[in-house]
Amino acid sequence: MTSHLHPKNTHIAFQQLPIVDVSLLSSTDFSDRQKVAQKLGKAARDVGFLYVTGHGISPEIIERLKTKTREYFSQPYEKKMEDYIGQSTNHSGYVPEGEEQFASATVDNKEAYDLSFDFLSTSGRKPMLGPNQWSTLPGFKDDIKTYYDAVTVLSNRLFQGFALALGLPEDTFTRLVTTPPSQLRLIHYPYNEIAPENRPGIGAHTDYECFTILLPTAPGLEVLNGAGEWIDIPIIDGAFVINIGDMLEVLSNGNFVATSHRVRKVAQERYSFPFFCACDYDTVIAPLPQLIDPEISSRYKPLACGDHLYAQTMQTFGYLKKQLAAGALQLPEGSQSLSSFGHKYQQVEQQ
Repeated sequence: MTSHLHPKNTHIAFQQLPIVDVSLLSSTDFSDRQKVAQKLGKAARDVGFLYVTGHGISPEIIERLKTKTREYFSQPYEKKMEDYIGQSTNHSGYVPEGEEQFASATVDNKEAYDLSFDFLSTSGRKPMLGPNQWSTLPGFKDDIKTYYDAVTVLSNRLFQGFALALGLPEDTFTRLVTTPPSQLRLIHYPYNEIAPENRPGIGAHTDYECFTILLPTAPGLEVLNGAGEWIDIPIIDGAFVINIGDMLEVLSNGNFVATSHRVRKVAQERYSFPFFCACDYDTVIAPLPQLIDPEISSRYKPLACGDHLYAQTMQTFGYLKKQLAAGALQLPEGSQSLSSFGHKYQQVEQQ
């Protein structure tokens, strides 16, 4: 039986992602759920990425999401800028090309629309938790929110599965997920035949949250394996791609490790729909006590969930960088720099 108290960077030199059917995470038989959890745990330790099938989200819901997204991005630039993310209160809205940059300082060749938990209460609002800025495009809110709600249900099942994989009670993580700032991104990579071949669609990074549920529509995703090789991740019809993020790496005390990934330039037009699964805003993200060996100090310092997301976002998005440089905003105390997690970071740390 694998010990959860002596985590190591076990990423292997994988050449393809494991596939896990998660349909039995809804079974009333605990042994069924446990079997799925074991497969999830192995994938999270060995690779940090996996495909999931049997997720229960209908093709109709997915097609409505894709159709409305294509319709939105086909609008004139001036119309899309009416929804510019910089005018929102909860970091939601249209993201024009060049708005965000990662640690590599490369400009991403994409545009996006970002949405989060639609927090309508007037009390308890935070920098990334509030009412969404919704486009007025007919049907946009209905079609996108239907998908958001469906993928939220899947995320809760995966949270339960990952808890079981760590030898923890199934509700360990879902107790921390009531009104989380979990973000859905509608991303459009336009076709550009004259762009340089080495220009990225999105630069190398790890994801900030606990894990990501990704629905891509075309190839382009690449994942860094344990040998330092970039591995192409093809699309499997009907499957989502799941990857471990910074926060689950911390919560698991390094049993699960965030994996670096990027999107290379591809010839065709491409859409991508990542859903970033977070805990509630004020959750303190720290190694769970059950996973800590008292004789070995953990390298992870506690993070405030919402503050970490906000700090990473402030270091990535142009409209927030400008406010930061002008002194209108300040990074939360104890903020981490970009790319402070993942097995790539561990390799640097161990040198």
